[in-house]
Amino acid sequence: MALPLEGLTAIVTGAGRGLGRAEALELARLGAAVVVNDYGQPGRDGSGAASTGPAEEVAAEIRAAGGTALAHTGDVADFQQAGELVELAISEFGKLDALVNNAGILRDRMVFSMSESEWDSVIRVHLKGHFNTTHFAAAHWRERSKAAGAPVYGRIVNTSSEAFLAGSAGQPNYAAAKGGIVGLTTSTALALAKYGVTANAICPRARTRMTEDVFAGFQEPDEGLDPLAPEHVAPLVGYLASPAAERVNGQLLVVHGGMVAVVERPRVRAQFDSKQNTFTYDELDALLTPHYADRPPGETFAATEVLGLRRA
Repeated sequence: MALPLEGLTAIVTGAGRGLGRAEALELARLGAAVVVNDYGQPGRDGSGAASTGPAEEVAAEIRAAGGTALAHTGDVADFQQAGELVELAISEFGKLDALVNNAGILRDRMVFSMSESEWDSVIRVHLKGHFNTTHFAAAHWRERSKAAGAPVYGRIVNTSSEAFLAGSAGQPNYAAAKGGIVGLTTSTALALAKYGVTANAICPRARTRMTEDVFAGFQEPDEGLDPLAPEHVAPLVGYLASPAAERVNGQLLVVHGGMVAVVERPRVRAQFDSKQNTFTYDELDALLTPHYADRPPGETFAATEVLGLRRA
């Protein structure tokens, strides 16, 4: 019996540890040949010297289990190196079928304390890194589709976060980057649909070195699989990369611990119409101030208002 991803080639960025590692292993288990990308810096803030170790170790783990994998240790936030990553997959395996963007770093600080470099570095790795690989993968699929005169197979799975949905006070750079990734995803989904390519984004909750502070109060269970283990997220990525998900496009899904939630696009919660050609200050005050009267000053929307879910 053929495996769901048999004969397909996938790239997973940031795959040396945590979520990316679990996703690479799952794609390989489902039959894909995997290019494991990781820049290999030891610090979760992107500090330290780059290393081939993490990517090589995961690729070796896949091969030891009988799968096909090779390592790439370039920086996906560098336009040229992202192009080399996509070209490596094509040259080694003949084509690229799935791209999973997961690489990222953290440089947390309140907005009034954040430096320009802390902002730029996080936007660069998360948002620009997603764009760079998407650009080269999209060009590959477009060229193949034009040559074939028909749609081809292509899947993009991007990694966003609930930090953009429900806010994260000490992560203005991270939240902005993750919101940008959703915009990139929906734009890409619309642009590439005619070529046979889908693009979706996930908001995963998982215990990794990126989230060790967030989940510090949630201890791992003594027995059984940790509800926050990355292995809970990986099957959804495998599904979205598969032929079965051909009708899933431009979607945002929250996933963790045996739960997947499909997030709706924003809906209008209330509408107010002026009785004149344009609003006056007094009219807006009379309409909007009562609408927010039951909300304490300074309170923003709650996560449950966005998702109907309780944040971990």
